[in-house]
Amino acid sequence: MTPAPAGALMVELRHVIYALSDALDLVGIDDVGHGKRVGIMAAACARQLGMDGVDTIFLFDLGMLHDIGVSSTTTHHHLVAEFDWKSSQVHCEVGHRLLHDFAPLAAMAAPVRWHHTRWDLLGGLDVDATVAKQANLIYLVDRVDALAAPHYADGSLLMFTGDIRAQIKAKAGSYFSPELVAAFLAASANEAFWLQLEPRGIQAIMQDMLAGQEPCPASITELRHLAEIFSRIVDAKSPFTAEHSLGVARLARHIAESMGCGPTNCDKIEIAGLLHDLGKLRVPDEILDKPGRLDERERKIINAHSFETFQILRNIRGFEEITPWAAYHHEEPDGSGYPFRLRGQDMPLEARILRVADIFQAMVQDRPYRRGLGGQAVAGFLNDLARQGRVDASIVACVTADLPAAMAAALPGRSADA
Repeated sequence: MTPAPAGALMVELRHVIYALSDALDLVGIDDVGHGKRVGIMAAACARQLGMDGVDTIFLFDLGMLHDIGVSSTTTHHHLVAEFDWKSSQVHCEVGHRLLHDFAPLAAMAAPVRWHHTRWDLLGGLDVDATVAKQANLIYLVDRVDALAAPHYADGSLLMFTGDIRAQIKAKAGSYFSPELVAAFLAASANEAFWLQLEPRGIQAIMQDMLAGQEPCPASITELRHLAEIFSRIVDAKSPFTAEHSLGVARLARHIAESMGCGPTNCDKIEIAGLLHDLGKLRVPDEILDKPGRLDERERKIINAHSFETFQILRNIRGFEEITPWAAYHHEEPDGSGYPFRLRGQDMPLEARILRVADIFQAMVQDRPYRRGLGGQAVAGFLNDLARQGRVDASIVACVTADLPAAMAAALPGRSADA
């Protein structure tokens, strides 16, 4: 086997997927772990049904990613608080679109599309029988988790499992397949089924699932595609940040290439740009979309997002460089940034590039309270920051040397003079 070139990106695709599932769980803010709990319960029901290991693992992974179309904290609240929310199909359709063209996860697209459709309606639709069964099992255990959600925090879940089981049993033949309801009732008859849904149980199961998988190295194309999927989830959280992460990634790569970074580092900085705002999934919608000035509490909440990004990405072996590049995008060379208060000498070049790319893209993009600035106005703003020691002056000089190219990368279709 030919050894990988020095500095090459060597990453297990499944490891990335499992780590990024943490980002989806952030949408619940205080109710984290929903996707993993759904995956654990789906796998337990699969074993009860006598499914083989491959199908069981597929259902576990499907459970983890079934809500890939949810980025809004408001949507999450409705899905947990209402058993059959009238707008639940929207996130199913979004999830289907995100997964459909990504070959390693494309088989999940159809069951994600139908995972909030009642069993008695699925039969009248043109849905493959296997897909219908997968989707309905996810729907069943997803609703179990919604019913259990009020009882996780205070440790009272075991007091309510009988009621939860009774509610699911009552919906056999309507909402859920009778066969799947029977499997759930059999699998959940013991306390261990419910106790494994506690945080320490989840962590142990995640470790076991990763340890038991065959190696699945990811190509740079697959990693970039997966990172773009998650960037679209983040950017969809607010109508004011559409394609922000994509623009930051393109501009960061353009700057890195212009400054002579090698091809591997350019690939890595593009992925870091796509993932830099993952932590914003934990920011409540009403703060992210607030048109006016944030108060001190709101500012503290939103400022934590880059640390959340760090926490997610640090668990991916092979992302040892990508993680700090992505997480340091609000650090400032004079030490006044956040959340690590780093100084310039402690910030890798790529992190300093990403900081400038993030500012540039945000300034040229339209926001609810202003139209995006033109290239010259942004150049003036960045030069002011450079004089204050808040961004790297050499990177600003690189960007301003060719404003049309920078604008084309950050926001295609917008003229540098707009």
